Amino acid sequence: MVKVEIQGNRMKRSIVVAGALVIGVGIGLGIGLGAVMAQQDQVKDTQAMMKGNGKNAGALSVMIKGEKPYDQATVDAALTQFADTAAKLPTLFPESIKGKPFDGDYSPSSKIWEDKAGFADHIASFAKAVSDAKGKIKDVDTLKAELSVIGKQCGGCHETYRIKKT
Repeated sequence: MVKVEIQGNRMKRSIVVAGALVIGVGIGLGIGLGAVMAQQDQVKDTQAMMKGNGKNAGALSVMIKGEKPYDQATVDAALTQFADTAAKLPTLFPESIKGKPFDGDYSPSSKIWEDKAGFADHIASFAKAVSDAKGKIKDVDTLKAELSVIGKQCGGCHETYRIKKT
């Protein structure tokens, strides 16, 4: 009888230990999967912000070219989105997405993480250009002048911190 009790206790312990291991592995996989999904969400958020910049720059560009009439509401919306991007840029490229695949024709250069001070300087220049433009744009001529300044900030950053996929 004693022998059966000992074997029964061992079996219960084995089941408890096995159950704990299964739960532990499941939690570990869940945490790992959650981290991967968070990285993918960050990549998508970053790309959406950059695509929003491109869309708004395009909307302003067609006004400058005379393809669409000047519209202050469109200008204001674009500048608001640019300012939002400038505010969020410091957090759009965390270390966790370094080397992660991006959809589309471009991906971030590793220089973003290798030259954080330079990247921060580009962000500050972009933010200043957008802020300076906010009160100045009132017509096509002022839009043309200010979008040129903003565009140079975008282009300068893209030349150094963005890679065209081949």
